[in-house]
Amino acid sequence: MAQRSALATAFFTWVMQRQIAGSFNALRIARPGLPELPANTPLVVYSNHPAWWDPALYIVLAGQLFADRDSYGPMDAAALDQYRILRRVGIFGIDTEGYRGAARFLRVAEGLLASPDRMLWVTAQGAFADPRARPLTLRPGLARLLARVPNAVAVPLAIEYPFWQEKQPEALCRFGTPIAANQASAEALTTALTEQMDRLADSAMMRSPDDFDTLIAGRAGVGGVYDLGRRVKAALQGRAFDARHDQTPPR
Repeated sequence: MAQRSALATAFFTWVMQRQIAGSFNALRIARPGLPELPANTPLVVYSNHPAWWDPALYIVLAGQLFADRDSYGPMDAAALDQYRILRRVGIFGIDTEGYRGAARFLRVAEGLLASPDRMLWVTAQGAFADPRARPLTLRPGLARLLARVPNAVAVPLAIEYPFWQEKQPEALCRFGTPIAANQASAEALTTALTEQMDRLADSAMMRSPDDFDTLIAGRAGVGGVYDLGRRVKAALQGRAFDARHDQTPPR
């Protein structure tokens, strides 16, 4: 069974929030934001897997949006051995290849989702993949798990990390419509996530923060001599310095 310490989870969430604030221009959620979700129902958030940052993003989203639930997630057992502290924040190890790993995932995840106040976060592609690559391929374990937990609800989550006008990239997310377990076939899960990824791609290409709610604002600007010169210019003009590279007023 996966382990979880409330104290370790709170500390690691704080660390990951600082990491994301320092490494990204902003963490944004595409509007209309989080969908309405049933209470007293176990949740499975499943996403594409564009980068190393995905588990960190999960931890921050769980802490910010689902503080009333205990979150868990699978990770490659060999990788988890290198980051043992993650065991204390609800991460459990699985062998990503072979029958034994799949069987352990189903057994542990089903046990966790027996409690209605728990949720599971899964990178359903299983391996890194470009968010624009189509067709989307999900590992079969997710549909099998939902077939064994008929009261669960699946929530698709699209993720991208594009560069916009600033020095640092954006962390963009988009939640989709919840899917009841009895309707969560492999095809339905793939179609729902693909739709949200396509919508997020359209929003990302528009480069408009107005299409998103900002969950965490990072550090804007380029820094160094470049921003020093801009600060001096703003002071001479008697205006407040704005570090953003994009000075376009919001719509």
